[in-house]
Amino acid sequence: MSERIHAHQLYQPMLYPKHRQQKNTDQSFQSVFHKELENQLTVSKHAQKRLQDRNIKISETSWNKISEKVIEAGQKGIKDSLVIMKNVTLVVNAPNQTVITALDRNESTSQIFTNINGAIVIDE
Repeated sequence: MSERIHAHQLYQPMLYPKHRQQKNTDQSFQSVFHKELENQLTVSKHAQKRLQDRNIKISETSWNKISEKVIEAGQKGIKDSLVIMKNVTLVVNAPNQTVITALDRNESTSQIFTNINGAIVIDE
């Protein structure tokens, strides 16, 4: 008499111990954490030179607020944003989280900004 083996009898799923599952959760948290770190603004060489040449200082608190607002703008579909603050005007590419250029606030009063599809005003 021949014995039939069904496909479901050949495949036995392997269950991982709980500590392995916990490790996967940690890795997921770690990847989310690193992704959040990547959400920090970068400053292009051009913008860096502009900031230095014009002696423009931006506090860490202000950079954090700018970064937060640029992320929010990106979530709303804004590609290039004009960030207007009390002492500086920045053009920031939201998807790349990159400051493209920087102008002293007085210098930007008579400028025309093109290729901008959003504006962020920060009272700092």
